[in-house]
Formats: sequence, C-alpha cells, structure tokens
Amino acid sequence: MTQNDKQPLLTPIMRWFMFAMVIANIAGSMFPMLMPIYLTELGASVTQVGLVFTLSSVAILILQLFGGWISDSIGRLRAIAIGSIGGVIGYSAMLLAPSWPWMLAAISISQIPYALVGPSFGAFIAENSTEENRGRVYGLTDTIYQITGVIGPPLGGFLTGAHGFKMMLLVSAVLYAIAAGLRIWMATTMTSPEEKAPEKLTVSSFKLSLKSMWALLIGGGVITWIFVTDGVRDFAFRLSMELQPLYLEQVAGITVEQIGILGSIFSIAMMFTPILSGRISDKFGERVPISMGFLMIFGAFMIFLQVNAFLGFALTWVVFGVGVGLLSPAYQSLISKVVPQKLLGVFTGMFRSSLGLISLPAPLIGAQLWERFSPRLPFVITAMVALASVIPTWFKFKVPDKVEMPPGLE
Repeated sequence: MTQNDKQPLLTPIMRWFMFAMVIANIAGSMFPMLMPIYLTELGASVTQVGLVFTLSSVAILILQLFGGWISDSIGRLRAIAIGSIGGVIGYSAMLLAPSWPWMLAAISISQIPYALVGPSFGAFIAENSTEENRGRVYGLTDTIYQITGVIGPPLGGFLTGAHGFKMMLLVSAVLYAIAAGLRIWMATTMTSPEEKAPEKLTVSSFKLSLKSMWALLIGGGVITWIFVTDGVRDFAFRLSMELQPLYLEQVAGITVEQIGILGSIFSIAMMFTPILSGRISDKFGERVPISMGFLMIFGAFMIFLQVNAFLGFALTWVVFGVGVGLLSPAYQSLISKVVPQKLLGVFTGMFRSSLGLISLPAPLIGAQLWERFSPRLPFVITAMVALASVIPTWFKFKVPDKVEMPPGLE
C-alpha cells in the first residue's frame, strides 16, 4: 500500500469546503428546473423564457473572464467568499422580483457566485490532491456534491406545490446565506497548504493571464480539442436544456412535484458513477469515461423522446445521471493535467466564457425551433450532437507527456 493510499482522499479543509458547497448548492438546485415554469407564471411566453436565459448568459460571460483571474490571484477561498456575498444579493433579488423582466435582472445578479466559485472549485480540488489520485478525488467530491441534487429539487418541488414559488425562493435564499457565512469564516480562518500569497489585481496581470490562456486554447493540443468539441456540444445542449421543464409540464403533463422528484432521481443515479469514473480515469485515461458518458446521454435522449409517462421519464433521468456522472470527474481530471496549475482559475473562467459566447443564442433558437417546428426538435438535435461527440473525444483527449507552459509563465 502506498503512502497516498494510506492518507484520506479528503483533508480537513476539503471536508469543510465540501460541507459549505453542499449547503450552497442545495439552495441552488431547488429552483433551476422550475424557473422556466415560474417565468411563465410571471407572464413570459416560451420565446421570452428563451430570451431570459439567453440574455442572463451575457452576465456570466463578462463575470467569468474576471472570476478565474481573481481566483488565481487572491486565492480560491477568498474568491469563493466574495462570490458568495454576491450570491446572497442575487438570491434576495430573485425572491423580490415582481415580473419576468425583473427576474431577468435578478438571475443575472445571481451569476456572480457562479463566476467566482465555479473557477475556484475544480482548481481548489486539484491543489489539494496528487496527480496519481486526482481522478478518485474528483469522483469522491462529485459523489458528495450529488447530495445537493438529491435534496434540492424535490424540496423545491414540494415547497412550490404546497406553498408557492415565493416560499421556495425564501427557503433557498436562507440556505444560501448560511453557506455564505461558512465560506466567509473559512476564508478568514483557514489556508490551503498549496495556497500562495495573494497577488495584486492589476491590469497587466489580467492581460498576461488572458494572453497565456489564449495561447493554450489555440495551440492545437488537447486543450484546443476540448474547446472545439465543448463549444459545439454546449450550443447543442443549451438548445433544449431550459426547455425540458416546459416539455415535461406542457407536453407530458408532469406536475412540478414530479419534476422535482426527477431532479432527485438524476442525482441519486449520478452518485453511483463519479467514483467509478475517477478510477477508470486514473487507470485507463479520461477519454474512456468521457466517451461512455456521451453514449449514455445519447441513450437518455432516445428514451426521453419515446416516453410520455412519469415512470418513463424517471428511467430517462437515471440514464442521464449515469452519463453525466461519468463525464464530470473525468473532464475535471483531464483539465487539471493539461492546464498549468497557476492558470487553472483563469482557464475555467475564460473557457466557460468562450463556451457561453458560442452557446449564447442557443436557448432563444431552441425556443424558436419549439414554436415554429416541433417541441421535440431541439431535443433531437442535442441527442445527435451527444452521439457525434464520441469520435473526437476518443481520438483527441489524450494527456501529453509534458504540459507546455505559455511564454511569460515558465
């Protein structure tokens, strides 16, 4: 048995980190599947629902460019604490929004924690693990993370069905405020072993980070292929992602409580696969579980398009959960191995911003495909892209022997 095997995968600081993350994301998972329905109750049409998610994506494009750089410069825990303060403001705004245009503004504000916490999450885990066990650590943290999906969606569906959307949003806001308090406490009292002294946030350091990251994105290696394939995939997935709740309610006749249960089923199914994905990644390479995950997602969409009863959709969400559970830790492990550690935050921010720019019009286009042709068409396109993604994944997602450093960061 090696020294790495004897040590626990999660250090004490990682346990606190995941505890706060679980509380925050229970709050965050209560309403996304129900938000399109709430927007229609606030007077929005299907096209306007697509418009809301398209325009609110602009906020995350701008914020994420800065979020990763801030995380790399001042430290992961500090960036997460700052983002959480913005989250409290965003959740309060959603609770008070009186109409769908106001909800558009509130959703945009609520993207602040996503921009700062998102780039810090994977980087923090990478800095607190070794390359030999990184796949297993990501698998374990992904499994723990799924607690949020097991509890959040059914809790949101129950509160909405019994007491209305406002009560659900109030409970969500309170839970997030508790998580924000924990994160601020961690940032002021704890230090990660790999954390470096904070750097000044200057225009020159921001430009250097973006220039270095851009050199990696267009370098023609694994990172370039991740960027290209994820750009196409993200556009296709966002054609249908925000329309799923409307399809379930308006086409299939599923209630909001049942939609919440489907979210829980997804997370329960996903809990069984991240650790397996991590082990496969460590042993055979990340491209194996990623390819398997895309095949499972394609199969899930095929089931989705054929069923019209709750049990059929429950099976769909089980297959979705298994597929996404295979993808997530493998992707994170791959990125942590091909991106220099000092650029992990800005990579995540710039990468997500670039993908967001590519997929920016997708929700609106998906809504137009729904209304002009068929509610099924956006989901058919997404399924075909999931299947096609297997080819570049298998042939191009290979870790090189040495990670090249961009000029200026050697």
